[in-house]
Amino acid sequence: MNQNKNVFRTYSLWFLDMVCITVSYLIATWIRYGNNNDMASSRIHYLILAVFLMGASVYSFFLDWNHDYLKRGYFRELTAVLKFNAVILLIAVVFVFMARLSLYISRTVFLWFFAIDGAALLTVHCIYKEILRRAMRAELLVTKVLVIAGAEQMESTIIRLRREADAGLEVIGAVLAEPGQAATEMKEDIFGIPVFMGLQNLTELMTTVPFDEVFINTPEISQYRMHGIIAGFEEMGVTVHYNLELPDLEGTAGKVDMFGDYSVISYTRFRYSSKRLLCKRAMDILGGLIGVLLMGIITLFLAPAILIDSPGPVFFSQLRVGKNGRRFRIYKFRSMYRDAEERLRELQGSNEMNGLMFKMENDPRITRVGRFLRRTSLDEFPQFLNVLKGDMSLVGTRPPTEKEFEQYNEHYRRRISMTPGLTGLWQVSGRSDITDFDEVVRLDLQYIDNWSLALDIKILLQTVGVVLFHKGAK
Repeated sequence: MNQNKNVFRTYSLWFLDMVCITVSYLIATWIRYGNNNDMASSRIHYLILAVFLMGASVYSFFLDWNHDYLKRGYFRELTAVLKFNAVILLIAVVFVFMARLSLYISRTVFLWFFAIDGAALLTVHCIYKEILRRAMRAELLVTKVLVIAGAEQMESTIIRLRREADAGLEVIGAVLAEPGQAATEMKEDIFGIPVFMGLQNLTELMTTVPFDEVFINTPEISQYRMHGIIAGFEEMGVTVHYNLELPDLEGTAGKVDMFGDYSVISYTRFRYSSKRLLCKRAMDILGGLIGVLLMGIITLFLAPAILIDSPGPVFFSQLRVGKNGRRFRIYKFRSMYRDAEERLRELQGSNEMNGLMFKMENDPRITRVGRFLRRTSLDEFPQFLNVLKGDMSLVGTRPPTEKEFEQYNEHYRRRISMTPGLTGLWQVSGRSDITDFDEVVRLDLQYIDNWSLALDIKILLQTVGVVLFHKGAK
């Protein structure tokens, strides 16, 4: 659970610690010596800095001193920082003693370093903690959780999970576990959270509800009896956490995985490395910045043409469904007349696509400039803004419209278990030649099940060829 966020937090804190240590040590040596000329040996001083950094890295990754970072108050943070500084200082002192370098190192430097680094770490940690807390409550980063529990466990489960709000958990729905009852939404709520009753056909009812993960806490119902529910959510591409703890045994040490402070067994189709997902996001940011820069240049030439060709705005935006049901506005250069949405209903009979999507080769709603934009894929450039915002990725699945999403079943919903993309396997497989929505779903799920950074790079390179030679774009 939240492994991606934990990896990011660990490495970002380590980086900040390294910066604080380096700056603090340089300030401490400057205070003591004023300049490098007065040092007995500048190389030895830089060697000690390297010892500080290595000691801090060992302490960070092997002892995981920041594992409870978000839960620490100011006093606990101060205690943790002082302990951290004391440990790396002790490591450096032992090294100086063992290497017989005490004649070359001033104790004043160590004292100043301890004071400056302590103040720097405490300040940076407190500021960064507030930044992380706010970020993890943001719509894109928060983990939306659906809780399934018995009536006796429901309130205590929600309260216990809500304590993890700073770690990015948000309970968005509660399901009272009644195995033989058809799932329905109740009028009552718990702590302002909508409540559903019953387990029969639950996944069908939840198909269009935005959530990322499911937490099951049903000690009175066997795991075997919950098999169908777990399998249904897996089919939707949603990770399921099944609580292993017995009631009244919260302090037990048994652990398979952790969800909040519960010991759980987690069921998921995805085994993605968090480091690779962070690399994917880094690629998105870099590509998004380049794309937005190019979009700015292209807009200077396209905006007048779009405005002259037909009245209306230069840009078109539409509500789409992103990862696990999150709504966002997608941006494009306008390629249709302003009344395109209203005219869609009368054109449904000419739909060339089998299934939930609409596609028409000679769509009368497309403007003359719009045909050029679509043939060259230039209309897609504003989506680099969505990539930068995190609504989309450079490579992913196609984001559905709300109307399309409302008709999804559990199998189709798995398409949105990953962040949608500007391009994808469907786009480079001859998108205009595909006339069956199920084939689009198959290609999207093939991408999800086989995702890797190498596959993303391959699709990006293929996309360049598709755009240059206008393959699959009409």
